[in-house]
Amino acid sequence: MTSLILIRHGETDWNRARRIQGTTDIPLNDTGRAQAAARGRQLLETLPSGVPLRIASSDLSRARETAEIIADALSISAPRTFRDLRERNYGEAEGVSIEEFAQRWGAWHDAEVPGAESRADLRVRALRGLAAAVDDGDTTDPDAHVLVVAHGALIREVLGHASDDRLPAAGERLHNGSAQRFVWQDGSPRLVEYAPV
Repeated sequence: MTSLILIRHGETDWNRARRIQGTTDIPLNDTGRAQAAARGRQLLETLPSGVPLRIASSDLSRARETAEIIADALSISAPRTFRDLRERNYGEAEGVSIEEFAQRWGAWHDAEVPGAESRADLRVRALRGLAAAVDDGDTTDPDAHVLVVAHGALIREVLGHASDDRLPAAGERLHNGSAQRFVWQDGSPRLVEYAPV
């Protein structure tokens, strides 16, 4: 049984401005780098010693750099990247503010945005990406701790899958740098700890 920790990337300037990023490749800002370093220190203090540990991430730079900073803190190999761990594609909404989104398309969870990836498709892709990261080729170990750095909407779908859509609550925000703990069992995540902050 693999321990899986799913971490949201650190802050970007678009996060700070409350702009929708989606698959637009926005880099971390200095706050995001500090959040990644803090998460790395926290993991160094809390993860059991002597357990195989590896890290993976989305291939978007904000997730990849967060993972690299955490890997450095833990003195482990650089992250493997997986395209399936990318953020949801928001179509025409990418780059717009939360306020403009509401004006153009209405409520966040009910909106139908031209060109956007559906939440159902995102969930399928997220689970496929996590399976690839957990079962990653030569480094597979059933007792490993696998850290995966990804994105808010993708993590929400994994949480929904693992909680029968009870978590996260509607409108609840997953903070940059937050970490959700799962065990990966029989090809699926089982939630162990929910911590949106």
